[in-house]
Amino acid sequence: MNAKRFLQLHRPGQPLLQPNAWDVGSARILAAMGFDAIATTSSGFAATLGRGDGGVTRDEVLAHCRALSAAVDIPVAADFEDGFAREPEGVAESVALAAQTGLAGCSVEDFTRDDKQPIYDLRLAADRVRVAVEAARASSDGLVITARAENLIHGVDDLADTIARLQAYQEAGADVLFAPGLKTIDDVRSVVSSVDRPVNVLTGPGRPSVDELASAGVARISVGGMFAFKAYGDLVASATELRDTGTVSVGDGLREARVVFGQAFHS
Repeated sequence: MNAKRFLQLHRPGQPLLQPNAWDVGSARILAAMGFDAIATTSSGFAATLGRGDGGVTRDEVLAHCRALSAAVDIPVAADFEDGFAREPEGVAESVALAAQTGLAGCSVEDFTRDDKQPIYDLRLAADRVRVAVEAARASSDGLVITARAENLIHGVDDLADTIARLQAYQEAGADVLFAPGLKTIDDVRSVVSSVDRPVNVLTGPGRPSVDELASAGVARISVGGMFAFKAYGDLVASATELRDTGTVSVGDGLREARVVFGQAFHS
């Protein structure tokens, strides 16, 4: 999928709504509902394999990305964790492989998954973004690289540090910037006004609405693993009812879902 086309969908003030799919079925449903692009979710995909977030291998993620990219005719961007490598050389290799899957973009985050040092040193983190960008541009179709500053969701409650990291990732060549821990519209405005790249913001319960984010100049909005775990939550609720009361109450949502299923899976 053409990376240039995907990047053109990022319009500050008219944000691209990019929900996260966790399997081929959810990807086709979201595409059938008219979304212009979708993303994967590392936690949602891991859950389909019965694992926690971060418990999936690079090869498994690449196969997943290839399957979702082939399943829909809209751009797909990957939640690519930390590039499945610590050192820049490994990140570059991972991004080069991602570019062969049909993806339009992928992210590189600065979360180490090391409890003692959860966030990569800024210089190393920026170098990792730089080589990811170089690998993306060297590929035949290119990839939109989203650089993620993860500190706010991993125990470093420091907006100034988040902004400094995003600015460094911008200088390293990132196409899109993302700090998933932003919760207030004032913090979102601070980030957007401090950088010169499209900004992605994660929305959800208790967070600013799409209209508020648009007014702040956000260019892309995603939901992370929320849709996947909402689906699993509905499964647990219905299964609990079946186990404890012997009944199953599905409501009107099932009827609506069947209509969308027919549109998404008719081929």
